Amino acid sequence: MAHKRNISLRPHNLWGTLQEDTMSQNGTGPAVPESQSQGLKGQNITAVQGNKIAAGKKAMSEQTAPKPAGAPGQLPDFIIERNRLFDELKAKYDEELAGKERTPIKIQFTPEPGKTVSIDGNAWDTTPGKLLKEVPKDRAAKIVVAKVNGEEWDLDRPLEQDCSVGYYTFDDKEGRAVFWHSSAHVLGECAEHEYGCLLSHGPPTDMGFFYDMAIAGGRAVAETDWSSLESRAKKFTTKDKQQFVRLDVNKDDLLKMFGYSKYKTHYINQLIKGDKSTVYKNGDLVDLCRGPHIQNTRKIEAFKIMKNSSAYFLGDQNNDSLQRIHAVAFPTKQGLKDWEHMLEEAKKRNHQLIGKQQKLFFFSQLSPGSPFLLPHGTRIFNALQAMLRDEYWDRGYQEVQSPNMYNVDLWKTSGHWQHYQDDMFRVKVDDDVAEPMPLSDQKPSGAPIANLKNEDKDKGVFALKPMNCPGHCLLFRDEERSYRELPWRIADFGVLHRNEASGALSGLTRVRKFQQDDTHIFCTKDQIMDEIMGLFDFMNSVYGLFGFPFKLKLSTRPEGFMGKIEEWDAAEAQLKQALQDFRGDEWELNPGDGAFYGPKIDITISDALGREFQCATIQLDFQGPQNFKLEYRTGESTEGAADGEKEKAKDANAVTAGMARPVMIHRAIVGSFERFIAILCEHFAGKWPFWLSPRQIMVIPVMKGAEDYVREIQAIFHKARMYVDIDVSGNTLPKKIRNAQIEQYNFTFVVGAKEQETRTVNIRNRDDMDTQRMGQLIPLDKALSRLIQLRDTRALESKIDMTD
Repeated sequence: MAHKRNISLRPHNLWGTLQEDTMSQNGTGPAVPESQSQGLKGQNITAVQGNKIAAGKKAMSEQTAPKPAGAPGQLPDFIIERNRLFDELKAKYDEELAGKERTPIKIQFTPEPGKTVSIDGNAWDTTPGKLLKEVPKDRAAKIVVAKVNGEEWDLDRPLEQDCSVGYYTFDDKEGRAVFWHSSAHVLGECAEHEYGCLLSHGPPTDMGFFYDMAIAGGRAVAETDWSSLESRAKKFTTKDKQQFVRLDVNKDDLLKMFGYSKYKTHYINQLIKGDKSTVYKNGDLVDLCRGPHIQNTRKIEAFKIMKNSSAYFLGDQNNDSLQRIHAVAFPTKQGLKDWEHMLEEAKKRNHQLIGKQQKLFFFSQLSPGSPFLLPHGTRIFNALQAMLRDEYWDRGYQEVQSPNMYNVDLWKTSGHWQHYQDDMFRVKVDDDVAEPMPLSDQKPSGAPIANLKNEDKDKGVFALKPMNCPGHCLLFRDEERSYRELPWRIADFGVLHRNEASGALSGLTRVRKFQQDDTHIFCTKDQIMDEIMGLFDFMNSVYGLFGFPFKLKLSTRPEGFMGKIEEWDAAEAQLKQALQDFRGDEWELNPGDGAFYGPKIDITISDALGREFQCATIQLDFQGPQNFKLEYRTGESTEGAADGEKEKAKDANAVTAGMARPVMIHRAIVGSFERFIAILCEHFAGKWPFWLSPRQIMVIPVMKGAEDYVREIQAIFHKARMYVDIDVSGNTLPKKIRNAQIEQYNFTFVVGAKEQETRTVNIRNRDDMDTQRMGQLIPLDKALSRLIQLRDTRALESKIDMTD
């Protein structure tokens, strides 16, 4: 089963995830690395993670992959039968398609960005692929998939009615995901030919794609298999030029088609809403898939296996352990070469490697997923926090602190207990003692604990907070609020905990303990526009400090939303207007992907290697204030208050007379500090800007007689609150200078008798090679003032005026 896409590196969600169709998306992605991906009809595979397949691992293991049958090279019978049924159903569909009326339709056609024309077509005959003749030749060769009414669409799929048509190329994120999605199908076909295996699912990721499979006899994929798989892929792509053929199939026929596989059967039974879904065929592979795909495999010019590993089915260790093959593909051979070069550079920039080299953080098995920030790592953390505090001061935020642990009643009110409790750390506390009580319903001996009083099983249960939002609702509700106080902007750097799966933990990018630049704005509906514009300006300021360009995407009302449609329409209109005012047309619409409690704007930054990460998010929330019955006094007349109280008696969610509900805006820009530090490590390759650097200055004496001057310099700059170290070791001068370069000190002062006599310093700038040989002499007081200015302006470049 190939799925639409997977995001392998995501920020911590502000509320957590309360969507009805997701149980384990806890804001940072999958339950195991790269295993969470969207399934049929946009649902999430991990939506069924809590429901073990049959009776768990034992039941899952009863069926193994069928062994290849027949002569060498012949496909297993189950593949032959599956494909026969597909061909039979496809023939019936072609007959139905031939009988459809080819009525005229109008097409708003965008052959290239910035140019739209109106053209004529025919329903059930005209396809986006046929319209490629109207596209400039150079662009047409790069097109991967169509965009019809904003929805990704197969190039060979007929248009059905009046519509708009545009295209994505491999350079577009959407086009790249489709290209890798199609490449995953090629990998699945190779695996079926190579192993006669049972395929599970194969989504694209940010780093290519993978496919999970069960191989007969529990065989593991070996690195020696890679060349054979790549040879098959080359044949299927460059020689066979396989088309991707789409077909709607009803559920009964799907169960017949994939009845040989417990994995596919599970997806069909658990993830398909309605009575049918789509399958795609390329070559000998027929796979459950919602698509879309590239036209044919000839577009895949370069294909490479990257690694293989094992992974649990659905990310659940109680289920089968499957084999996972990771790969990547490109439309040109040069694309693969550039990718491999980027990977080499990324390997050098790996934040875990830099963290170890620069002694920034470490982990212990005594507290998995909880980073220990060492002194130098804490310096970076504190610099980021200080920067945000300065912004808060200028922008009217008030900093608060809230408890780390709350009674279960809070989480029931917010909705997290019903939807999110498996991702929370819980503890049961007896009313009379402070010692934690076990959550287990058994004694250490295994005997059951009798509930003589038939008490509520949640009584006395507390949970560590995974987000600050519910606690901030309590802060708002603590006293009567007036419209004069709004907007009320509060910020909280509190420690958060989320019970991430152990297999998902990865350096600082996926942790269990973290802190966010978490803020909430309580405002009136009329204030939303101004607050959003203020947040855009906030993002400009923060991301500009690091040289991060960023993209914006508006996610609108999803299925299963809560609240009134008119509220959603008004909020979405305001967000669209804010985006238009801020960026013109340079933002994307992501229909139906908002949170259930309100629309949101997701912000994606790009690092020095062009990799994209979502850090910031702006979420409008109507439901939190309603769940906590938050109100503010409007200043309007309370005439008719008695009738209002009667209405409130009928409806617990009604608002008190003379009061109104605030809108709650969730906002993070840095997101998780830990994850942001990981991104910065790799973005700067360990060469920190001066204001953020944990190693700002190294002072080195030329001779022993200059050591007193060295210590004096250290004291002066330390008093000015700079991180300054000295090297008075027995190493040679070249060795000391080299060590300072390796350790990425921004500036190295080399001082001797001349410098001591003239009260100067000889400065070598890490980022200015012209100063590396001899440096430049600058009076000590001028060096101090210029470095203070460099730090306080938070300049991106470590550069000062080197003139005397």
